[in-house]
Amino acid sequence: MHIFLLEDDDAIAIGLKYSLENEGYQVTVARTVKDAMKAISENAFLFYILDLTLPDGSGYDVCKKIKTMGDYPVIFLTVLDDEVNVVMGLDLGADDYITKPFRVKELLARMKSVLRRYSKETMDGIIRYRELEVNTNTAKVYKRGEEIELTAMEYRLLLILLNNKGIVLSRNNLLENIWDVDGNFVNDNTLTVYVKRLRNKIEDAPMCPAYIKTVRGKGYIVEHES
Repeated sequence: MHIFLLEDDDAIAIGLKYSLENEGYQVTVARTVKDAMKAISENAFLFYILDLTLPDGSGYDVCKKIKTMGDYPVIFLTVLDDEVNVVMGLDLGADDYITKPFRVKELLARMKSVLRRYSKETMDGIIRYRELEVNTNTAKVYKRGEEIELTAMEYRLLLILLNNKGIVLSRNNLLENIWDVDGNFVNDNTLTVYVKRLRNKIEDAPMCPAYIKTVRGKGYIVEHES
């Protein structure tokens, strides 16, 4: 499982990374909100551990971004003085928090508890929808067992839609939560191109899409399976 850790204290970050990797996890570390936003836009993680207080902002902002991409597990790290503010983080969708200083065994126990509340689909990193299978550990997409080559932006768009099944995502909503690999925001015309290219790759009949449907005047939707 690939874990994302946001922590600006080098001693804590290095120690946690070492301990988690010894438990068999893959760990990516960021030390600022800016670096975190870039990392989560370019990679697929299955678990997020976020410090609350960063030199350039708050873990709240990163949590908000994560939750727009899907229902992924989030644990906050907080100093005792921040504890009363964790309620805000829980309201944003975070699953738990742990107060510094803490023991790694305590964090691991909290992580396992949170993971038990998530479906097997989330834990094994595989998202299945009709004839599509997305392996979020390897960022690869398959249809009927054959790999579909997607660009980073096409993959990102597909992941956002699949993680919001049954919800109409407006063009503005997608534009707010998707950007290119250089960190530049995507404009409306470019979004249209990405949707068209993605449909050409995953749909049997792109002109009559079965996966990514257009809701006229509202946006796009991946419907719940009937």
